[in-house]
Amino acid sequence: MRKLLLSTALAASAMLAGCNLAPKYVRPVGAVPAELPQGGAYPTAMGAAADVSAIGWQDFFVDPRLRSTIELGLANNRNLRVAAANILQARAQYISQRGALVPTTGVSGTATYTNNIFGATGASAGGAGAGSGTGTGTGAGTGTGVGAGAGAGAGAGVGTGGTTNIEAYSVTAGFSAFELDLFGRLRNLTRAAQEQVFASEEAQRSTRISLISQIASSWLTMASDQEQLRLSQSTLKTYRQTLDLTQAQFRIGVGSELEVRQAETNYQSARNDIAAFQTRIAQDQNLLNLLVGTTVTADMLPGELGSNPYTLDALPGALSSEVLLKRPDVLQAEHQLIAQNANIGAARAAFFPTISLTGTVGTLATSLGKLFSGGSFTYTGAPGVSLPLFDGGQRRGNLDYARASQQAAVATYEQTIQTAFREVADALAQRGTIDEQVSAQTARAGAAQTAAKLSDARFRAGVDSFLNTLDSQRAAYAAQQSLVTTRLTRADNLVTLYRTLGGGIR
Repeated sequence: MRKLLLSTALAASAMLAGCNLAPKYVRPVGAVPAELPQGGAYPTAMGAAADVSAIGWQDFFVDPRLRSTIELGLANNRNLRVAAANILQARAQYISQRGALVPTTGVSGTATYTNNIFGATGASAGGAGAGSGTGTGTGAGTGTGVGAGAGAGAGAGVGTGGTTNIEAYSVTAGFSAFELDLFGRLRNLTRAAQEQVFASEEAQRSTRISLISQIASSWLTMASDQEQLRLSQSTLKTYRQTLDLTQAQFRIGVGSELEVRQAETNYQSARNDIAAFQTRIAQDQNLLNLLVGTTVTADMLPGELGSNPYTLDALPGALSSEVLLKRPDVLQAEHQLIAQNANIGAARAAFFPTISLTGTVGTLATSLGKLFSGGSFTYTGAPGVSLPLFDGGQRRGNLDYARASQQAAVATYEQTIQTAFREVADALAQRGTIDEQVSAQTARAGAAQTAAKLSDARFRAGVDSFLNTLDSQRAAYAAQQSLVTTRLTRADNLVTLYRTLGGGIR
């Protein structure tokens, strides 16, 4: 019997590897062009394309305060902790599902004690007697009978005797209702669970990249707002001087009240900007604290944006769209698609018979000392086959659901790639023109500042009108604000390009 069980297990193992009803996985293609956009607004190719995903964030971000902020966020952000917990959940489910591929074996031992009351009372048949007719008979018990006759007698008596205990000991080991996965149902369910683990790991990487990008963008925005605040405070001083001058001229009858009100308009506008930027800076820090998961200390906060680089500047401009396949969100969608393929195989296998096997080996004896002696070996083998004949369409519905889920996963995968393509293309389009914008805004701010100084001098000399002076001051202020905003756009564009190309995993 042991040879039979072993042969059955080996035959089942051989059949396990040969049958899989899941459709063959083929990666969807054609959702996006083979190459990312080039020419026009897009940057010119700069030599061989580098693998941006291989650039660690510690190398990409060159400002030590920004690096410290990101490092703190990676250690404390709650979304990242949730993503890590999701991986643990998926792994636990995979381990649980994988356990169905092997028999669940166990060992059990029993000892029974049964009281035999058969000898407590009973009837006996009388034996042959002689002489006086008294005889002794042996039946189920021992008794005495009285008979009549000359030399022989027969009688019935009541036997008396003691009770007997029956003891039985047994030890068995084996498995029960182990499903022989001949059609791949369990293997496909296990594969689906494994792919969900991979998808969870990619989701964590995607969350990590997004977190790094969000912290960097928020940090740079705070730096920009700090610079805008200083610019507004400096402009307020200039407007205060102009207002004081017009009020003095109005008091001595040289200027008009209209000029005073116009100067006051600029002054109050600058006051409003200061209050607004103070609010925005406070909100920027609140957002940073949320992203980082703890309070960002003052020594890690930015001062002003300026023109200093905060990241590496050279990122590839001309790339194949295959680079998108390395993005964690795309890999996550692909693993989920493969899992749905496996679910189809499991649903198909449900239409075939389910074959199970129960087998045990053990010993049985009437005394504990003889439990493992020769002749006490026992075994059982019980194969079983089941196939539902009518289930009201349940299996067909499950298969249709699995197929529909696979189609949805294909669409999700393609949509994810298209979204990634659009994000990279947008970042490249801005990358191709942002340096020209910064150059133009820098020249504009310089020209406006010079014009404001000349106009103010001409007004004080009585050559030009006060209205031209006010317009020049407003234009200079607006140009400087636009320059700060454009510099922020450039710095943020590099962060976005780094993220969309899959950087930040390491």
